[in-house]
Amino acid sequence: MPFRASLVIAFTIGACHRVPSATSRAEPTQSRFLFLWAGDADKQQSDFFAVVDADPRSTTYSSVVATLPVGFTATRPHHTEYEMPASGILWANGFDAGRTFRFDLRDPTRPKLLGSFTDRGPFEHPHSYARLANGNVLATFQRRVGTARAETGGLVELDTAGRVVRSTSAAAPAIDSTIRPYSLVVLPGIDRVVTTATDMHLEVRSRAIQIWRLKDLKLLQTILVPPGRRGDETFMTAEPRVLADGRTVLVNTFTCGLYRIQGLTSDSATVDWVYSTPWKEPPYCAVPVVVGQFWLQTSGPEHAILTLDVSDPAHPREVSRLTLAPDEVPHWIALEPNGDRLVITGYQALESRVLLAHVDRASGALRLDSTFTTPGAARLGVDFGREQWQHGATGRAIPHGAVFSRP
Repeated sequence: MPFRASLVIAFTIGACHRVPSATSRAEPTQSRFLFLWAGDADKQQSDFFAVVDADPRSTTYSSVVATLPVGFTATRPHHTEYEMPASGILWANGFDAGRTFRFDLRDPTRPKLLGSFTDRGPFEHPHSYARLANGNVLATFQRRVGTARAETGGLVELDTAGRVVRSTSAAAPAIDSTIRPYSLVVLPGIDRVVTTATDMHLEVRSRAIQIWRLKDLKLLQTILVPPGRRGDETFMTAEPRVLADGRTVLVNTFTCGLYRIQGLTSDSATVDWVYSTPWKEPPYCAVPVVVGQFWLQTSGPEHAILTLDVSDPAHPREVSRLTLAPDEVPHWIALEPNGDRLVITGYQALESRVLLAHVDRASGALRLDSTFTTPGAARLGVDFGREQWQHGATGRAIPHGAVFSRP
């Protein structure tokens, strides 16, 4: 989401060239590495991919152990896939460049760039990616190529090399001409896909959610979300996530509303408001994750990450929150596979830092990892405000999309 900030923190560079200890071993359920997609802060040098040691038993814990410049500047590194694929190949977008990058992370300390691409089919500006059972990737593209005015984009299924398998338009002008496909969730058990509609350029504001049939990518419904308690939480539909039952979907908005979709197995699903948190513009509420019966939600206006118990999806209730410093705005979070750790990136004083937190899977309680920090840094977390990297003295960087390696 395009909330920009400029504050960065100084970084101690002494750990630049360390590598994970060969003798260290994490617990089987823990991830050994954290992968981060980062932009060069002054947009003069290449954007790059970074690997951080996430093994608490390692002598190089919380150190950057590898970097990979992609050969493009000012792409604005944005979303990666939301979790590490089993294939070891991670997709990420440089949104301002309209470019998708494919990273080979099968050898985590030696990342490779397999290639990149821009437009696919009739669409441009890819945003989010979801893996399908056949190994292909279903991606949202915000706009149609070659139009004088920005027009609604669509969904594109791509094979593992990025070639188009099929594509379909998200346009529904009779309902909402401001739809720009943003994020998505795939529900293979019920043959459905749910997408949201926020424009990354902030030129228009949609309140649409779209429901598709997976087998043929037919658009079944375009629904405008209703007002909630505040009345202004409808705009900029953000991130859909499926709950543990595999058929209930919750969707948040950047304006800090939370909505439930019911009846997805029919052609007449409904969307109802279930929760709101405070909002002012900006910052925004942003990326959530589902942990069992809990919905974890970044709340930029509150400088916090909230845990909501959604065991009754119609009546979410807050059971915990992790409140950060008043100048820290969390935006992206991702969950460790089979683990209890969250990676956090964001804006303002978090723009060039990366935090880890722990979630209690039984209670939903959250706490920061105080050991995940750069030695000598003024503030908690791994600091990307440094000057020196493995690939050269390219200066400060801004990480955004982040995922854990598979255990």
